Amino acid sequence: MRKALEFEIQSRLPGTMARTGVIKTPHGEIRTPAFIGAATKATVKTLTNAEITELGAQGVLVNTYHLLLQPGTEVVREGGRVSGFMGLDLPTFSDSGGFQIMSLPGAKIRENGAEFRSHIDGRRFEMTPESSMQAQHQIGADIHMAFDCPIGYGETDTARANAEKTMQLTHNWAGRCMTEHARLNKEHHATGEKPQALFGVVQGGEFEDLRATSAQFFAERDFDGYGIGGMYVAEKSRPYVEIVNKILPENKPRHWLGMGAEPVDFFVGVELGIDTFDCVAPTRQARNGALYTRDGRININNARFKTDFAPVDAECGCYTCQNHSRAYLAHLFRADETTGKVLASIHNEYFVVQLVDEIRRTVKNGTFAEMREHWLARYYNTSETN
Repeated sequence: MRKALEFEIQSRLPGTMARTGVIKTPHGEIRTPAFIGAATKATVKTLTNAEITELGAQGVLVNTYHLLLQPGTEVVREGGRVSGFMGLDLPTFSDSGGFQIMSLPGAKIRENGAEFRSHIDGRRFEMTPESSMQAQHQIGADIHMAFDCPIGYGETDTARANAEKTMQLTHNWAGRCMTEHARLNKEHHATGEKPQALFGVVQGGEFEDLRATSAQFFAERDFDGYGIGGMYVAEKSRPYVEIVNKILPENKPRHWLGMGAEPVDFFVGVELGIDTFDCVAPTRQARNGALYTRDGRININNARFKTDFAPVDAECGCYTCQNHSRAYLAHLFRADETTGKVLASIHNEYFVVQLVDEIRRTVKNGTFAEMREHWLARYYNTSETN
């Protein structure tokens, strides 16, 4: 049976866990470290596929919970699975939707899985490890995430008890995910379809010993790669991620789920051995008028930008910065024109994709520490706080 993916480490940065490499999938290669665009509902909000490709994205991540509700994973399968349905010829990831499901009011978590109701129309659903794999195989992304139970954060005694319980559920479900995933891949092989990869997802809350236990559990099982869940603020998460990545097999790719709301997050993650990231923050912030620049984040809604005819970032090569001014975007946001959100999203997504690409180059040539120092000093020295 063909491999679902291959991962090759090409260089390492001495004194850190940082590395560069290539993940080879049926839909192409991902040069790592890389930022993976968040296409939650099979779209990166406000952006077309042409724009996603033009800004340099190497892949996107979709969400099983959202696609289960709309349009239904059967529809995605009939549309050519996610790449055909979207019309996007790039590597794809699918998140299990565990975080979204467990966050729903009234969701019932049991040993077998989770019962929940749609936030759209109240329909009742049950998600088990087996049905999660079935739904993700219908979606047909190159890389799936095992169904996990990502709750139990904080540092109180109650939080620890919850973290232990949900970690154990995650581990129990992971084995069932592996079994069902293997069965479905065998079916794909018999029909000549491309194999799909499966990542296990490390949990354990904000407890170093539990993170180590979870990492060891997954390290002993032959997943194609590993996701790290439940860690959203890089500096706070540093000790937990460091422990996890010292235990996980070095020859498998590591994905930090839902992380990357701030530029510093990427530097921390790469230094700790993360290969890929995803986060909705760049386009979400863009739609609210918050734009990244090398001199800090700006709010395009501020009055001073009404007559500022400079580009958002003079050093940026994106379509927005090459063709439009801050004053034009300020006008579009005040006029509530959708084009403003589109142009802002193009810029922010390009900014983070290119930042991680730049970090990758410095890991390869050994200038990571110098680049990090100068880049972060410039960005956070002048970032607006209002």
